[in-house]
Amino acid sequence: MRISARADYAVRAALELASSGDDGPLKAEAIAAAQDIPHKFLESILNDMRRGGLVVSQRGGNGGYRLAKPADAISIADVIRVVEGPLVSVRGVRPPELSYSGPAESLLPLWIALRSNVRQILEGVSLADVASSRLPAGVAALAGAPKAWVNP
Repeated sequence: MRISARADYAVRAALELASSGDDGPLKAEAIAAAQDIPHKFLESILNDMRRGGLVVSQRGGNGGYRLAKPADAISIADVIRVVEGPLVSVRGVRPPELSYSGPAESLLPLWIALRSNVRQILEGVSLADVASSRLPAGVAALAGAPKAWVNP
């Protein structure tokens, strides 16, 4: 699985908004500077997040962006789906829409299992979890395994 720059930036921007709490809306420029995200790219991402119902925007001198829901009600999966679409695809196709034959026939259940595990992790972690550095125990255990940090 590959996390695109767009998805990474979207999650980081959402975490900035989550950590701002009730301090009022944050300007895109402030989010971009805090997370070292290109401003124009961030504007596009924030627009997608607004259309997807994750953020709301406010115009004017005190304007900016804020989360549309509490941070504990928005999963990392929600953010990625809004800016990228499905969490797992094969050649741009969702796994249930694929079919294989012969020795490749067992690939389909493998891709489905992969999608299931990705969903389990990303849907089970909220913006509040990450912003507070309190990952769910299962995720923390996976990240704590010594082999998790080694590139094969």
